[in-house]
Amino acid sequence: MGRADVLAGVDRASDTAGMFARVSARLRRTVPHDAAVWAATDPETGLVTAPMVVEGLGDRERCAEYWESELLDENVLPFRDLARARVPAAGLRAVTDDLPARSARYRRLLQKEGVHDELRGVVRAGGRSWAVVSLFRTTGRAPFSQDDVDHVASLSAPLAARLRRLSRPSSPEPLPDPPGPGLIVFDHDGSATSINDEARQHLASLPPGPSVPSALGVRLPIWIVGTALQARAVASGRSRSGARTRIRTGQGQWLVCHASALTGPAGRPGPVALVIEPASAADLAVLVAEAYELTPRELQVAQEVARGLPTEEIAARLVISPHTVRDHLKAIFEKTAVSSRGELVARLFVEHYWPRART
Repeated sequence: MGRADVLAGVDRASDTAGMFARVSARLRRTVPHDAAVWAATDPETGLVTAPMVVEGLGDRERCAEYWESELLDENVLPFRDLARARVPAAGLRAVTDDLPARSARYRRLLQKEGVHDELRGVVRAGGRSWAVVSLFRTTGRAPFSQDDVDHVASLSAPLAARLRRLSRPSSPEPLPDPPGPGLIVFDHDGSATSINDEARQHLASLPPGPSVPSALGVRLPIWIVGTALQARAVASGRSRSGARTRIRTGQGQWLVCHASALTGPAGRPGPVALVIEPASAADLAVLVAEAYELTPRELQVAQEVARGLPTEEIAARLVISPHTVRDHLKAIFEKTAVSSRGELVARLFVEHYWPRART
């Protein structure tokens, strides 16, 4: 089965989870594997978000250990490096010269689970990661071959193109105002120690997926745990990327989750405070631009249009000519399939926000 066969029907997938499941089932025939994890990622920060599809793994709660190792341990082949690599896929045994124990992830988790090799891939477009995938082969199987790696890498761009289109949410029915900012506090060991009612309400709106229990009486999705772990990685100097991800609820609205590591007495490491709240227009600007493949300048022009500015004022604010503004608008209209400024504002700055655009 070639690439075209694996991608057959991808454009008919109505949601990201469905696309993951469809591709994974077909890919198993071409690149045999015993287990797989597919996870959407925030295209701005690369952190995992919803949905996440886990296949063939018995204890899904160990997903938290997997992502903790990814973000906090010294590992071979971290996704953040693979996202920038010339080829967006690689096999663990191949890159370690058949010495996978060089990777903390393998020593800490994979070896204990009977994993013989891991093939990782990043689904990317425009220099941004839209999803990541890990395929696992257990003991007794041959390592992943270069043909396997090349095959997974060849899926990256077409899958990213589809994920971009799927990230264009349809306009939901108006709902009551959402809860205000939710707060979850994690201690220095990563255990959740306190939560407010707003956070509980937001958690209840999230789609199903791998999660871990907590002493607070709620299960915490891996995307939430991962954001808190990223805050610890930033505080320790292991990462410069933001501890921030956007999550789409089961109703199609967007939440933003951001975390920060606090400092305790005498400068000692303190808890991590995580906030989850409705996404604002600013929170979604990059996501919207990427979903419609707008250039940074086109997004600027669209934002000025949303403010109600005429062509001449937009030109003055952006220090370009009115003719250039009109050229950008023509390109924006074509990419977003609209024919007027009013339709553009509705498409980019109303349909995507719940229940109304916030500034």
